[in-house]
Amino acid sequence: MATTGEAPFAGASAIIFGGAKGIGKAVALEWARRGAQVAIADIDPDAAGGTADEIVGEGGEALGVAADVLSQVSMEEAAREAQAAFGPADIVMNNVGAILNGHPLDIPESEWYRIFELNYFSIVRSNAIFLPDMLERGSGHVVNTASFAGLYPYAAGRIPYASSKAAVISMSENLALLLEPQGVRVSCLVPGPVMTGIAQGMKDWTPDLPMYGPGSETALLTTDTAAKVLADGMRDGRILIPSDDIAFEIISRRAADPDAFTRSKIAGFASGDVGMPKMP
Repeated sequence: MATTGEAPFAGASAIIFGGAKGIGKAVALEWARRGAQVAIADIDPDAAGGTADEIVGEGGEALGVAADVLSQVSMEEAAREAQAAFGPADIVMNNVGAILNGHPLDIPESEWYRIFELNYFSIVRSNAIFLPDMLERGSGHVVNTASFAGLYPYAAGRIPYASSKAAVISMSENLALLLEPQGVRVSCLVPGPVMTGIAQGMKDWTPDLPMYGPGSETALLTTDTAAKVLADGMRDGRILIPSDDIAFEIISRRAADPDAFTRSKIAGFASGDVGMPKMP
C-alpha cells in the first residue's frame, strides 16, 4: 500500500470505534493508505475483520476487533487487543452513531437514552480509556463524529439525534481547549449528507413524518470524500471539520439572525421544501 508519509498518520497506531462500515470504513482505508496501523473496532466483528482484510490486501496493517460501545468493559478489551497489535493508540476515532425519526412526543424516553448512550456517552467511555495515557505521553489525537444536525436546526424529526450531535460538537471544541495545550489534539468530523447505511433499519416512530434534510444547497457526498476531507483536516490541524465547507456558509447566515434562520426553515417546511440535498 502506497503511503504519503504525512503526519499524523505515518507510523501511527489508530483505533476506530464503528469502523467496519460507512464513514468509519472509508476512514480506516484512508488512514491506512496514509501510513497508519488501524484497529477496526465494531459491534459486528465479521464486518470489522472484512475491513481489516481489505486494508491488509492493499498492503497495509490492520486488525478487526469486537467492541460494544455500550459497555466500558468491551471497549477496554478492544483497546487492549489493539495495543497488543500496534502499541498505544496515537489516534482514536469515536464514530459509532444511531439515528431515528419521529415526533418527540412519540419517541419513548428509553430511546432518547439509547441515542445518547451510543452517540455521546460512548465518547465519554472512550475518553476514560485513552486520554490518561495520551496526557501522560503528551501526544495523541481524538476524533469524534458529529453531524450537520448538531450545527444548525433542521432535523425536526430527529431531535434526540440532533441534540446528541450538538453535544458531541460542544464536547469536542471544549476538549480542544483543555487538551491541546497538553499536546493532545482534538478533531470533530461533522458530516452533512453522506451516502452511508445509517438509516437502514432506522425506527420511524411517527407514520408519514418527513425526513427533514439539511437544505437544498447541500450535496450528497460519498464516504470516500468524507474520509479524505477528515484526513486532510487532521493533517492541517483543524478542530471542526465539516464534510462540506458549505456548513460554514449556512451557520454564518444563522449567526446573522438566528430567529430569522429558524423561521425560514419553518416556512420552507410548510411550503413542502423538506431540505433534501442535491443528488450526485
